[in-house]
Amino acid sequence: MVGLFKHPKRKIKKLIKQGDYEDAIQLGKSLESEYSDDHDFMFIMGSVYFLVDEPKKALPYFEKAFQLNKNDIEMLRLKTNVHLALEQKSDAINCCEHILKIDPKNNEAHDLLDQLERL
Repeated sequence: MVGLFKHPKRKIKKLIKQGDYEDAIQLGKSLESEYSDDHDFMFIMGSVYFLVDEPKKALPYFEKAFQLNKNDIEMLRLKTNVHLALEQKSDAINCCEHILKIDPKNNEAHDLLDQLERL
């Protein structure tokens, strides 16, 4: 157990995997100032808020993760989904376009972009 406390991000991931989302959020909030410039931490926190259907709370974490690493396709995919949940079409389109700059053959981004442009 000592290892989990030396690696709090692992503890948060474990809580999420076990479905203990509220505990994961509470632990994450207590560590936020210490990990404010950690891309993985921001991604994890955004993900857990997205899992509990709180896209407004997820978005700032994904925004910070994007600032720290603009080339993380998985984070961009989830950020796109958050924008869609918040009905922010142009931001979702921007995320898809950014994914395609990184990975021009990303079929998921192509398909979603096509759908969004038809709306």
